[in-house]
Amino acid sequence: MFRNNYDNDAVTFSPQGRIFQVEYAQEAVKQGSVVVGLVNKTHAVLVGLKRNAEELSSYQKKIIEIDSHMGIAIAGLASDARVLSNFMKQQSLGSKMTYGRPIPLERIVTQIGDRAQTNTQQYGKRPYGVGLLVAGVDETGPHLFEFQPSGLTHEMLACAIGARSQMARTYLERHLDEFSDCSRDELINHGLRALKETLSQDKELTVDNTSVGVVGLAPEGSKSKIQSFKLYEGQETLPLLEALERSETSGEAGGEGSMEVDS
Repeated sequence: MFRNNYDNDAVTFSPQGRIFQVEYAQEAVKQGSVVVGLVNKTHAVLVGLKRNAEELSSYQKKIIEIDSHMGIAIAGLASDARVLSNFMKQQSLGSKMTYGRPIPLERIVTQIGDRAQTNTQQYGKRPYGVGLLVAGVDETGPHLFEFQPSGLTHEMLACAIGARSQMARTYLERHLDEFSDCSRDELINHGLRALKETLSQDKELTVDNTSVGVVGLAPEGSKSKIQSFKLYEGQETLPLLEALERSETSGEAGGEGSMEVDS
């Protein structure tokens, strides 16, 4: 029988055990502009490449602050991401009002996973066509989680989702040992380098199409244990892009060995 006999809803399995509606939602994530997340012992960083539908339109928002200790990066349908981000904000606020503390990362990621999975087992509903990278800090330290439209969630050391994200994942795998113990600025630099790997030859990172979100542990001696989530957009990203350019220039001038020292 033809494939379209089994893809009219999200509750019908094909003879091969596949749910095509879930696969279509995952394809929507692959068509979205790329986002990159990486984490080390002190900080978690999200980096996103923004798109504009046409020259006259503004750029799509790629990184959303959920709470002072957490943010998300989206790839896929922005409207579905807005629904999930609003749900996460409600759950985070509810935790503060009920328990007087920020919600743990693993708990809120599990909640959105359960919410998304429900849509794959009820007739008349469809999976969320968006993938999320959730970065934040809780009592156990910095964390990075990936959320998929099927409801699957898992913790990552580094991850990239969206169009052409395989090049970014290759960079992250190759430099995993370098950013596992690096500083905040170096971690951001690695995130921007991974993002730059995904660009086509006629494009480059600019203050208009780049978003960066950072959250981490506060230095010893600070009153607060957590550095609140900081979102860099527009002209705020200029110093970060200039630092990236300087590091690449010094790496090219001194060869591969000196680049590792500089980074």
